[in-house]
Amino acid sequence: MLLGQSIFQSVLIRLKEERKDDEETAPEGSDFRIRGLGAGFITPDGRPEANGADAGTYFDYLADWPAAGPDEKTSRPAVSPDPGNAELPPEKPVMPPHLERLREEEIAEDLAISPKDSEASLNEKRRQFAKLNHPDRVAPEFRDNATVRMKTANLLIDRALASLYWR
Repeated sequence: MLLGQSIFQSVLIRLKEERKDDEETAPEGSDFRIRGLGAGFITPDGRPEANGADAGTYFDYLADWPAAGPDEKTSRPAVSPDPGNAELPPEKPVMPPHLERLREEEIAEDLAISPKDSEASLNEKRRQFAKLNHPDRVAPEFRDNATVRMKTANLLIDRALASLYWR
C-alpha cells in the first residue's frame, strides 16, 4: 500500500492522469471515429455519408427491390429452384423402413447387443443408433416413431450396461 492506497487504486489514478494528458494533446478536428465496416453506409438521419465515399451506387439499386409486405420476412423476391415445376406441391417425405420397427425385439435386433459387448462398444452402439433414429434428425412427421425407438434403445443399452456391473 502506497500512502494509504492499494496498488490497484494507485494504478487507476495514474491511468486517469495519463488519459487527461492524452485528451489535452489531441489534435484539433479529430473525431475519434473508427471508419470502416462498422461505420455503415448512411448517417443517423438517413442520408448517405459525405466523406468522399461513393455510396450513390448502393442507393441506386435500392429502388429495384420490392417493398416487404406485413407478412413477408424479407424484401428479396422469391426465387424458385426450378421455375418449370413451380406449380407442383412439395412432396411428402417417405418414412424410412427402420422407423416402422417399434417393437422391443426389433429394436434389440437392430442394436445387436451381445453379452460380449463392453461399455465402450455399448456406448458406440448408442451413438450409431442415434445417428439414424434421433428425433431431431428425422422429418417432423416421423418424430414420434423416432422418439419411441430412441427411448427403447436407451432402455436396452442401459440394461446391458447395468448387467456388466452385476456380473
